[in-house]
Amino acid sequence: MKTIYSDAHRLHAPPLEFNYGDFGPAFETPQRAEIVLSRVRHAKLGEILPPEAVGRMAAARIHDAGLMDFIETTHEEWQKRYGESYVIPTAWIAPGMRRKLPNKLRARLGYYCIDTSTALTAGSWTAASAAVDVAITAQRLVAQGASAAFALCRPPGHHAGSDFYGGYCFFNNAAIAAQAFIDNGAKRVAVLDVDFHHGNGTQEIFYRRNDVLFCSLHGHPEDEYPYFSGYEDETGEAAGEGFNANFPLRPGTAWAQYQPALAAALKRIDAYGADALVISLGVDTYENDPISSFKLKCEDYLRLGEMIAGARRPTLFVMEGGYAVEEIGINTVNVLTGFESAR
Repeated sequence: MKTIYSDAHRLHAPPLEFNYGDFGPAFETPQRAEIVLSRVRHAKLGEILPPEAVGRMAAARIHDAGLMDFIETTHEEWQKRYGESYVIPTAWIAPGMRRKLPNKLRARLGYYCIDTSTALTAGSWTAASAAVDVAITAQRLVAQGASAAFALCRPPGHHAGSDFYGGYCFFNNAAIAAQAFIDNGAKRVAVLDVDFHHGNGTQEIFYRRNDVLFCSLHGHPEDEYPYFSGYEDETGEAAGEGFNANFPLRPGTAWAQYQPALAAALKRIDAYGADALVISLGVDTYENDPISSFKLKCEDYLRLGEMIAGARRPTLFVMEGGYAVEEIGINTVNVLTGFESAR
């Protein structure tokens, strides 16, 4: 299996994030991708390639132009107005308020960003754009006949919606890749999100469509971020009714509870008859992850990969979360090697 990777992710490296009423160490760091890359090399998974530059066009198929412009220009504008400080929102739209883009820069942050943990830095645009390059380059490998490829994306993407960002995510790499499969002639694409946190951005993007089936296994929104999406009764709207499937699971979920939910999601994907399968690959379901509450063990990720291989679809793995950095490489590559061994 070929891996696509870009060093440009290092340009996005906020040292702190704002959570629980104060600034603390950032969980989403460059070290995450570098440890995964090291493990890919150690396991001799396959060739590691740089991405092709795809420009704005691929992301623009999914994301609002205003959002993209905002991510590209806001840090520089912020520094000119407010100096060296963290670019995070302080006010948001409440239910009943009008979603209309304001003039004030601080207010526009609350229009586009959904939380306080996703700081814009001088390198965020370049890093996020490179992650899109990584995803599309890997997608092209699969579209051209490879049975699978691994897009080692950073920043992650599945919390970014068509016109908002957050949850450490700026552009939705998995959704952009799914759209690229459609644009390349696929009639049906499935996205399977196995990150601990619900892929609210991916759901929002495809919620009214039937050419992309979205299935997500995640911490129950009553308990876990992003809190306001990921319930079982969110099944799609209009043409998308029945093409969105959430499998929320409670704190303490171990493989014994996770495996049946994964089997149910894969059954949905099989019945859908997808031409391609995109995996939002988060390994923050691990038992020692610092911001999650599932209890999967390292060896469980081998079985996860084996089950995904059972779908027998051209498969693109797109890196999402995972914050137990000492084990992130082991767990990620276990999924990929489990998949390869079962093909």
